[in-house]
Amino acid sequence: MPDGGPKAPHSFVLFSRTHYGVFMAHDVSPAETRTAPVPKSSPFEFAFEIFCAAIFLGMIGLVFYNAFLRYAFGSSFAPSEEWARFLFIYITFFGSIEAFYRKKHIAVDMFVSLISGAARKTVDIVASLLGLGALALLLWGGVVLVQQTVDTNSVATGVNMAFINGTLPIMALAAIVIRGRDFIRLLRTPASEFVKPDKDEFVMPDKG
Repeated sequence: MPDGGPKAPHSFVLFSRTHYGVFMAHDVSPAETRTAPVPKSSPFEFAFEIFCAAIFLGMIGLVFYNAFLRYAFGSSFAPSEEWARFLFIYITFFGSIEAFYRKKHIAVDMFVSLISGAARKTVDIVASLLGLGALALLLWGGVVLVQQTVDTNSVATGVNMAFINGTLPIMALAAIVIRGRDFIRLLRTPASEFVKPDKDEFVMPDKG
């Protein structure tokens, strides 16, 4: 345990993860871990979350509606099946934007968590550049896909497929903006702040 003066009985060392996986140590008590304020979403963030939730609920509703028709009448309503697929595409890509913003995408940090300082920052910079490159390819491919399907309509609903495929470049562009902002913050973060948590301190209470 690092020296930092007397600590309250049964306090914990809590490691909080920053935007780039940097761990910062804080001494907190169990009561503080239960009463820590939850950051509030801005009106735009809240509206976007409601938008994604509405898409998801609409997709689930259409799937159950078709299941009921199949069970009760032995047939389904083709447009609703197609709309369910379209909403699935929408929630996949718009949900990805939310996950990018909230840093909720799955990340494997088994190896990078073993390093710290300048080495960790260098690895994060390289990973961020590779991620931005992949997103740029998705953006380019999405634009090409929209151009190729701008004159194509779906069979059951007659919806122009450009409105469906357009979610891919929108997601890629939004992710590039988010990751680009995080990359600038990463460059400005001193290497000394890239620390790795001590395994024992992370899981064991302080007995001081």
